[in-house]
Amino acid sequence: MDALEKLRELLPEEQFEKVKAIDNPELHAFLAEWIEWLEPGKVFVCTDSEEDEQYVRWKALYYGEEKMLETPNHTVHYDNYYDQARDKANTKLLVPGGKEIPFLNTKDRDEGLKEIKELMKGVMRGKELFICFFVLGPKNSIFTIPAVQLTDSAYVAHSEFILYRKGYEEFKRLGRNAKFFKFVHSAGELDERKTSKNLDKRRIYIDLVDDTVYSVNTQYGGNTIGLKKLAFRLTIQKAVKEGWLSEHMFLMRVNGPNGRKTYFTGAYPSMCGKTSTAMIPWENIVGDDLTFILPVNGVARGANVEKGVFGIIQGVNPEDDPIIWKVLHSPVEIIFSNVLVKDGKPYWNEMGVEIPDEGENHSGKWWRGKKDKEGNEIPPSHKNARFTVSLEHFPNVDLEALENPCGVEVGGMIFGGRDKDTWPPVREAFDWKHGVITMGASLESETTAATLGKEGVRAFNPMAILDFMSVPLGEYIENYLKFGEKLRKTPKIFAVNYFLRDENGKWLNHKLDKAVWLKWMELRVHGDVDAIETPIGYIPKYEDLTRLFKEVLNKDYSREDYEKQFTIRVPELLAKIERIEKIYREKVKEVPEELFQVLEEERRRLLEAREKYGDYISPFAFESD
Repeated sequence: MDALEKLRELLPEEQFEKVKAIDNPELHAFLAEWIEWLEPGKVFVCTDSEEDEQYVRWKALYYGEEKMLETPNHTVHYDNYYDQARDKANTKLLVPGGKEIPFLNTKDRDEGLKEIKELMKGVMRGKELFICFFVLGPKNSIFTIPAVQLTDSAYVAHSEFILYRKGYEEFKRLGRNAKFFKFVHSAGELDERKTSKNLDKRRIYIDLVDDTVYSVNTQYGGNTIGLKKLAFRLTIQKAVKEGWLSEHMFLMRVNGPNGRKTYFTGAYPSMCGKTSTAMIPWENIVGDDLTFILPVNGVARGANVEKGVFGIIQGVNPEDDPIIWKVLHSPVEIIFSNVLVKDGKPYWNEMGVEIPDEGENHSGKWWRGKKDKEGNEIPPSHKNARFTVSLEHFPNVDLEALENPCGVEVGGMIFGGRDKDTWPPVREAFDWKHGVITMGASLESETTAATLGKEGVRAFNPMAILDFMSVPLGEYIENYLKFGEKLRKTPKIFAVNYFLRDENGKWLNHKLDKAVWLKWMELRVHGDVDAIETPIGYIPKYEDLTRLFKEVLNKDYSREDYEKQFTIRVPELLAKIERIEKIYREKVKEVPEELFQVLEEERRRLLEAREKYGDYISPFAFESD
């Protein structure tokens, strides 16, 4: 019996007709195999119609995975108390023979598939299976990657409708030509709060051979929203094979003089200023998290993979995040997850308004001082609590760029980390290779007390992508270097650091200074201002920053502040080169030789400068050269 006939037996006629309309035998075979295996009590196939999306929204409420809040279109979802973040230990890349790859969590493919199939056998008995079609990237474009999601969680399906572009019509249009990603998810058995129960059997397996992600016994978005960080592993592999870039980067528009629009991407590890940079009110956001960058006629063009935001809500307050705050308090479609709810209103940690002393949260009924079974005090909302909302609701969104099938030209790429004593606040690479290696591949970020209990440990995180890497790091960097060779016009590469401190631990930057660094980078992309050449790249001239601080923030900017911020700290920079070189020599296989050459050239320039000026060199010293 062929797959289509099997589907005719498995599906009610109305749902079968929706699948049959897509002329793709590979899709039919995949659906037939998994519907039979999962044994759902009911199946619903989502087209791109508003009615089908509304059906999913309703089912999230009907099945108790979401609850209505007081504001129209707002709902809240809770995950199990112990299912609140990405499960790194049980998220594994399935590779033939279980080949070990440094920094990656791998498992033998045959073993992994056997285990996940056993866990999923009949897992949807008595439940409803939602079959949803989406695309990564804008529709009908050079960026488009079709994807099909199978899930028994209406919350997961609902989240994906907010975050991704609908893809049913794209599947129909592409027919047999669709090379698509596949996602199979089950929340597993649910408890009385409708959260995943069997967390000891939580598994997230990414099959790199078959472009398929399997996820079971979990509801938390990072483990279940297949098209987000799970698909990211698949797109990184695809990009390296095909010679483009799939990056953990925001995409934003910086507005230059006379209405000029310049687009930047930015890669920052967690808690390093990525969202706050992309959300500067007088600039425009295209995407906050994932960007595809393709070479088109010798130019790098970027597009947001998604169309929505799955954002961390902790710390969002009216003063620092006016745009997000406004969106969260408007009656647009939003799913809040793992926040405190009292009288139909959501509350979260560090929101800048008074939080009630009791309510409901991710632990159930909550009161101030409540402890979990390990004796830890439970905060009002989880530190990883989230909001899910479509970008179209942001007043500063660049909608035209978001949906442009040709993407936008990338003028600059920014790499930023948390670093108290080494990198200056902003600098520009000499060229593509220098930027990729000394800024992207050398990215480190200090841990914060909130995450590890020990502050200031430097974590190696090249391109802010290490957690999601699916190919050997050497291959990934090689692809980056080759990508530059395909371009007649490479984006300028910049490095930023918002976390520089003086010897007494005092911040050398103010929170909004980043808005000035952005304007300077925009001017540099177009050659509108000169810069000072230093051993580690180009830095701004004092007079340009004085003018920009006045224009952008209406602030005076002193020579003293400039000198402290842009001093070249030779001992720290040399120590960093040693650390980075050691990691690549000892832990990474098949590193491009250029990496060591470029680091060595930087070391030589720093040693020559030290010989001439000493360990700590004022930016004015280079200017007078």
